[in-house]
Amino acid sequence: MSSPAFTTLITTPTFARHSAAPWTLLAESGAGPLRPYGDRALPYPELLERISGADALIAGMDRITAEVLDAAPRLKVVAKHGVGTDTIDLDAARDRGIPVVCAPGSNSRAVAEYTFGLILDATRRITASHHAVAEGSWPKLFGPELHGRTLGVVGFGRIGRLVAGYARAFGMRVLAHDPYVADEAVRAADAEPAPLDVVLAGADVVTLHLPPPSGEPLLGAARLAAMKPGAVLVNAARGGLVDDAALAEALHCGQLTAAALDAFAAEPLPPGHPLRTAPNVTLTSHMAACTPEANHAMGVMVAEDIL
Repeated sequence: MSSPAFTTLITTPTFARHSAAPWTLLAESGAGPLRPYGDRALPYPELLERISGADALIAGMDRITAEVLDAAPRLKVVAKHGVGTDTIDLDAARDRGIPVVCAPGSNSRAVAEYTFGLILDATRRITASHHAVAEGSWPKLFGPELHGRTLGVVGFGRIGRLVAGYARAFGMRVLAHDPYVADEAVRAADAEPAPLDVVLAGADVVTLHLPPPSGEPLLGAARLAAMKPGAVLVNAARGGLVDDAALAEALHCGQLTAAALDAFAAEPLPPGHPLRTAPNVTLTSHMAACTPEANHAMGVMVAEDIL
């Protein structure tokens, strides 16, 4: 892969934004990178056009479909600039003999810290106070202390375990649900294993750390209604885990006290989206992994993987 003719197409504008090391690795290997135009991801039609000359692809949240892979006759590897590969058609890549790599663990701490920031924001209404003060008001907004409350962690991998550790430092009880993690491993991390419905019914705050489901959202109207009345929902994982319209209704009717979300099924959030006008909701732009440390680690890992 050291030939000057080896070309890397980079579709995510956040690749190596805070670190020169990944660019150096690519340059020294001769894997001449093609940077995307401007500070944006490539639109799908442009991706189809530009990938035709690529030997390697470093992708962000782009949809890497069979159509994209068929448009890339020289493609030898797809690297996800991140952890989850749910936006990549893995079966299509396997059928074409194209390996798919990612950067596991590179952003775990960044996402976990951000998640706990969302928990604090949603429970103590920090963003709501900011907007009120900026508009000329001076409200005293009340929210519960976390000590003695119960956190429900749905998905107990690297990020979920870090969040659980932060919660315990605040004196919270932790319930955890993950069908792929043994109960003994959950207990070893000082959390209590429980079925999903038990977690939803018993937790004051529920945080999601899962890939998106292949079908219906994990939390649809029925499961949102089954959550503990007045609970808070946090999702810094993937869009599609929550039925956004049902969540907006749960906030409007007071079933849930608040929600904080960093991931959505459609990004950027489109005009008229029901959560834009929902009460007591914090919406952020899928930025939980945006730390210089994570950016460096992620860039180095994917650059090394394609070389």
